[in-house]
Amino acid sequence: MKEEQVILVNEKDEKIGLMSKMEAHEKALLHRAFSVFIFNDNSELMLQQRALDKYHSPGLWTNTCCSHQRDGETNIEAGRRRLQEEMGFDVELKESISFIYKAPFDNGLTEHEYDHVLLGNYNESPIINEDEVSNWKWMSLEDIEVDISLHPEFYTEWFKVIFDKFYEHINLATNESNS
Repeated sequence: MKEEQVILVNEKDEKIGLMSKMEAHEKALLHRAFSVFIFNDNSELMLQQRALDKYHSPGLWTNTCCSHQRDGETNIEAGRRRLQEEMGFDVELKESISFIYKAPFDNGLTEHEYDHVLLGNYNESPIINEDEVSNWKWMSLEDIEVDISLHPEFYTEWFKVIFDKFYEHINLATNESNS
């Protein structure tokens, strides 16, 4: 099987090349990514706990799903593909905010991503892919914010960045879509 490639970008999110995912993480090169946030009608966020054998951030709680766009794939297409692969369902997604973050990990790899946040609505239980996800739950944004402040070690770095920098934006967008 061919190793997955990521889209290298500049700080304007313009494509500058392709590279294997592992090499991009070893060299800490900026590449395109997305983070999907699925809310129910009660404005609760579907969280996933990453599988215990993931090569970074295993067992940590994070947003509904996340990954990297494939060459030629839109942010929405990529988000819907990965949502189906990880959580077993498909919904309409809309683009929200985007940002750049850099987070080194204990294993020598670094996430340096131009991350696009995608929002959607769903009220059912997912059918998780256990190769990717070990557990899931619904939580209110307020409860997540409190839990991150008490137990930051339980959450992925990118999820904490999104909550720290964009909590108000996501909360506002969620309330607008549910009203």
